[in-house]
Amino acid sequence: MPYPKLRRILAMMYPSVQRKPMIHGLFEVDVTTARGLLQAHRMATGESLSFTAFILTCFAYTVGEDTSLQACRKGSRHLTLFDSVDVALPIEREIDGQSQPIIAIIRAANTKTFRAIHDEIRAAQMGQATQVWAGFSAASWLRLLPMVVIRVGWALFCWLRHMFPPLQKHYGGTVGLTAVGMFGKGGGWGIPLNDHALDVTVGGIAMKPGIVAGEMVIRDYLSITLSINHGLIDGAPAARFAQRFKERIEKADFVSCL
Repeated sequence: MPYPKLRRILAMMYPSVQRKPMIHGLFEVDVTTARGLLQAHRMATGESLSFTAFILTCFAYTVGEDTSLQACRKGSRHLTLFDSVDVALPIEREIDGQSQPIIAIIRAANTKTFRAIHDEIRAAQMGQATQVWAGFSAASWLRLLPMVVIRVGWALFCWLRHMFPPLQKHYGGTVGLTAVGMFGKGGGWGIPLNDHALDVTVGGIAMKPGIVAGEMVIRDYLSITLSINHGLIDGAPAARFAQRFKERIEKADFVSCL
């Protein structure tokens, strides 16, 4: 079978992110309350709301409380901080008869409701790829060029986004979220290749015993991987972020207000 040109292009891009000093933290979050509320909403209205949208909403609002977590390098001596949290979310789409990943960017996600983010994700899953992914047009004509030319162009683009952070924000967002748990059942963590100062990988959900009000009960636990660029983010801010992010998910405030 043929090796798709887009996959070869992506394989060429990966080494540029492997050189970053990334640290990965693996933890679990009790999502029993959130899943119960989503199920109750589905039973009452017939509408199935996106669990990924819920996690993304919690993620964006937590980053918005400390935007230094999404700092972008500007040259070798400066950092750029953006007030809006643009979350890059890979979505699998069928393109030319083959399943290919495209990047949907939820702009200013820290200012949007869970419902609005849910609607954007559903639109990205169903809409035209050219409208979903800012880089789709470039990816289309890149497939017509020889790989040697693409390598030179990629090196130039990496330099440009390093010098001009708004370019990175436009095409790649300021943070990233990958939901690998949507493709299978059971717990488990993913270790991603990261392109941001802060990325979250949403893994699977497993039923495990937990202590609630002094009693042991079966709860739903979501596996999450928190990946940080240690050249930009210290351990203490990352730990505070992880705790606040976990609390937001477990309280499920964004779902309970529907």
